[in-house]
Amino acid sequence: MKRRLLTGQFWSDAIERMVRAGASSALATIGTGTIGILDIAWPAVGSIAAGAAVLSLLMSIVAGTTGDPATAGFTVDTR
Repeated sequence: MKRRLLTGQFWSDAIERMVRAGASSALATIGTGTIGILDIAWPAVGSIAAGAAVLSLLMSIVAGTTGDPATAGFTVDTR
């Protein structure tokens, strides 16, 4: 029996969640009040997006020890 943190499905789910968390955090940081692309504080946006991605990965690792054994989710698939 494989450990769930070592499966390809787990890491595929975890990476998907990391990208989604990073992108949504970057969009939220940029906001709608910015006029031009040069007005954006890119280091701050990158830092916040990277932090969100790391937190997402840590959440996936925690979820890998509970929930659905085949994925990085906390819930158990009821399909």
